[in-house]
Amino acid sequence: MSMKIALIGVGKIALDQHVPAIAESPDWDLAATFSHHGSVDGVPSYDSVERLLDERDDVEALAICVPPTARFALAAAALRAGRHVMLEKPPGATISECFALRDLAESAGGSLFATWHSREADQVAPAKAWLSDKTLTRMHIDWREDARQWHPGQTWIWEPGGMGVFDPGINALSIVTEILPDPIHLTAAELTFPSNCGAPSEARLRFAHPGGAEATAEMDFLAEGPPTWTIHLETTAGTATLSDGGARLSIDGVEQPAPEASGLFAGREGAAPIGREYPRLYAKFAALAARGGVDMDLAPMAHVVDAFALGRRVEGPAFHDPALG
Repeated sequence: MSMKIALIGVGKIALDQHVPAIAESPDWDLAATFSHHGSVDGVPSYDSVERLLDERDDVEALAICVPPTARFALAAAALRAGRHVMLEKPPGATISECFALRDLAESAGGSLFATWHSREADQVAPAKAWLSDKTLTRMHIDWREDARQWHPGQTWIWEPGGMGVFDPGINALSIVTEILPDPIHLTAAELTFPSNCGAPSEARLRFAHPGGAEATAEMDFLAEGPPTWTIHLETTAGTATLSDGGARLSIDGVEQPAPEASGLFAGREGAAPIGREYPRLYAKFAALAARGGVDMDLAPMAHVVDAFALGRRVEGPAFHDPALG
């Protein structure tokens, strides 16, 4: 029997990915929504999360897709009400509030799932398996997309707490922290801030690797043209490249076949083709809700926090979003 879930925040990512993933899931039934800016046809909409929690005892879980700075209060209310909670990435605006949510979930006995959708891309697990017995010598992240295309009109992303370039860049960091056999830590960063924004548009990062491998990243949130979502890996026994955000893998220049149960996810028309990532997340959330517990890996977010702590700030040209006129 499927569980009833409420979608909190009906914006682009919710409509593009969450709604279709829930619709095709055998585990979940979309039963309610709360949002200041959107709704889902045929699904009851509430004017507050408090009212939703009070009136809908049948809703067992909430998927929270609002901007990071608003997530804590909503997730905390749901956990206190005994509901399971799924958080879009990043799980919060700060690491401290993530720790607080984890502690609250453990004390309240609810399930808390901090999602990293890029880890569910088709070729991430095969890349991890290939790398597991090899000695890394170099890793480079090249992550570039145009916010004007992928996040039009989303002014929150350029404010403090919105993360700017790290909103997409944290996807790369979530993959790297998943596939590398040894953890890395940040040693230097340079962040470019548009002169009228509170979040960076570009990041150049350098990491320390325990085996001495060179590890770097270049991220650009205002890159014109087709996006580049690539992670290049060099080892003493060959090279591998994850591209298209982890959907494709080449080893020593040879494109690897897609694993079973892959293929493009039939999301909303015009949405980013990100494979089976969200259906896999919802399957994992159902399993977590059934057994109970907390799944909240903060390793990707730690790199972002370190980048803001160590980053040398460079001022760039002002950013003007064409979607806002």
